[in-house]
Amino acid sequence: MSSPAFPRHLRRLRLTPLATALLIASPAYALELQPQVITGNPLGSSQLASPTTVLEGDDLTLQQQGSLGETLNKQPGVSSSYFGPGASRPIIRGLDGDRIRILRNGVGALDASSLSYDHAVPLDPVNVERIEIVRGPAALLYGGNAIGGVVNTFDNRIPTEAIEGIHGAGELRYGGAATTRSSAGKLEAGDGTFALHLDANAREFNDLKIPGYARSRHAPENEDGDEKKGRLGNSNGRQDGGAVGGSYTWDDGYAGLSYSTHDANYGSPAEQDVRIRMKQDHYAFASEMRNLQGPFSSLKLNAGYTDYEHREIEGGEVGTTFKNKGYEARVEARHVPIGPLNGVIGAQVNRNEFSALGEEAFVPQTDTNSGALFILEELQATERLTLSLGGRLEHTVVDPDAKGNERFAAADRSQSFTAGSLSSGAVFTLTPIWSLAATLGYTERAPTFYELYANGAHVATGTYEVGNANLSKEKAVSSDLALRFDNGTHKGSVGVFYSHFSNYIGLLGTGRTLNDEGEPDADGIPEYTYSGVRARFTGFEAKDHWKLGENAYGKFALELAGDYTRATNLDTGEALPRIAPLRLSSGLLWEQDRWQARIDVEHASNQGRVPANESGTDGYTTLGASAGYHFDVGSSQWLAFVKGDNLTNQTVRYASSILRDIAPAPGRGIEVGLRTTF
Repeated sequence: MSSPAFPRHLRRLRLTPLATALLIASPAYALELQPQVITGNPLGSSQLASPTTVLEGDDLTLQQQGSLGETLNKQPGVSSSYFGPGASRPIIRGLDGDRIRILRNGVGALDASSLSYDHAVPLDPVNVERIEIVRGPAALLYGGNAIGGVVNTFDNRIPTEAIEGIHGAGELRYGGAATTRSSAGKLEAGDGTFALHLDANAREFNDLKIPGYARSRHAPENEDGDEKKGRLGNSNGRQDGGAVGGSYTWDDGYAGLSYSTHDANYGSPAEQDVRIRMKQDHYAFASEMRNLQGPFSSLKLNAGYTDYEHREIEGGEVGTTFKNKGYEARVEARHVPIGPLNGVIGAQVNRNEFSALGEEAFVPQTDTNSGALFILEELQATERLTLSLGGRLEHTVVDPDAKGNERFAAADRSQSFTAGSLSSGAVFTLTPIWSLAATLGYTERAPTFYELYANGAHVATGTYEVGNANLSKEKAVSSDLALRFDNGTHKGSVGVFYSHFSNYIGLLGTGRTLNDEGEPDADGIPEYTYSGVRARFTGFEAKDHWKLGENAYGKFALELAGDYTRATNLDTGEALPRIAPLRLSSGLLWEQDRWQARIDVEHASNQGRVPANESGTDGYTTLGASAGYHFDVGSSQWLAFVKGDNLTNQTVRYASSILRDIAPAPGRGIEVGLRTTF
């Protein structure tokens, strides 16, 4: 459902997300919200040249799944690395892993989810108040690891605005294909100067219900012979979390601290006797000062420290323990206008201390340090044309320690990389209805430690991964062109994108199978290597929100969307692996007083454009529906909802998932929920 919005005279107010939700929930408030994107927009521009999506309010509640990747899977240009209900990371335009930056309130999450598809993002979407997606290169502000895009989550754990009195929210939900039981709550209190935030959540889920058997016709036979029809074995799990935060606020800024924790235990559908236990503690500091005197009008500082541990347990014994400790800090300073120029300069530092312990460790202990400087300038060239230009210089040092393990003989020296990025953008208003947005950028990314030094069997994914210590920087030239429109009845965009990588670091299958010692074995596991190749990514994205009309029976609208990505290994002429096919979707929306409902149909074509040694996926068409009812109890606002996914129980295999042949997506699921704010 579209979210209600602020009148123009209210848009200048700076409200907490919870206060915003309370205002939106008011029956007297029925205008349409025009959210301003924060990610990649330090100058507060009304329109960004880069394609962006904002998910919040009822839209976020009804699209929420147990993982970040599945929650965003239906957004244009976004697919899922789906590894069962326990782990899923967003993929943007076919780019995944360390090309997509996952942020929390603008700072890196510093987990290990980019290392492997079985590593979950340690975040439950139930705690998130707003998600922003920037599609296309965002490396200028956020580093080379954002060469494909950014997903930024906001949770207000450090309140950025004054809070008066006590407010809160809570949610319960039950059902779905994994019979999920989820509960969450938060409380915010303040006296107009000091603000406090508390939240907690718990989620449990059973083995996933699926149509038929888990293994496709392309999958090898199940040696255990105990596969159950209608269930995805070893896909159950739980996740718990919570946070406490506080801030001091004043008219022109705030400063605050927070602590959050996330604990999870879930199975790996790739290996029936492998469990994954994860724990992360995260500490954050954030501050902003506005209306300063001197050369800078505002200053913003964000910092975070993370202590992460992830254990892979096979047959009750710990096989590998992954640990990642590190911090990230960034500062942005907005300078006063210099003639027609508005801009920011900034700096960012990162440190990650990663270790993999145990006989089955497939990557060495590695410390990674990086530092960067960046600048972004915006020029209002004419009343109808806005231009932007920026640059970033980033230096990264990767320092491995093999600890005497012969498999990591290549990890015998530290390596350093200096990466540069340039980005330009333009937004041109053609008419009050139509506008053009374009970007052109050159980005570089330093290879990660696992792309350089991995060498061993990864038990949780059932693959043998091999890095290449001679890899050079990843380099790409990318461009976007979009036509946007808003005539009051239709609002949307149609855009195309193009990226050419002179060196693309891909995890590519070799067609060989190896045993745990790395020796050829016909009964072994598939080998994947990190290889640098020339590559090209092209595609389109389109969306339209069409207001069909309003009568005595309510308001009706139609949402249409589509996306397509074509990715080619230019060295071989073959397709690159794990690319989502053409997807088309439509949604019929209805609102009447306190009621709302929608019916969704999504079609994905078959994906036969795959490398020679990998299998394709069949097309599918799924049906979904949801309904909600808003009501008040005293001074509290409530939403009762029910939603159904894959109602016709189709077999769905994501081409973007490495487990597509042994772990299909959920079958039919019906979930009920209740959410309140007060």
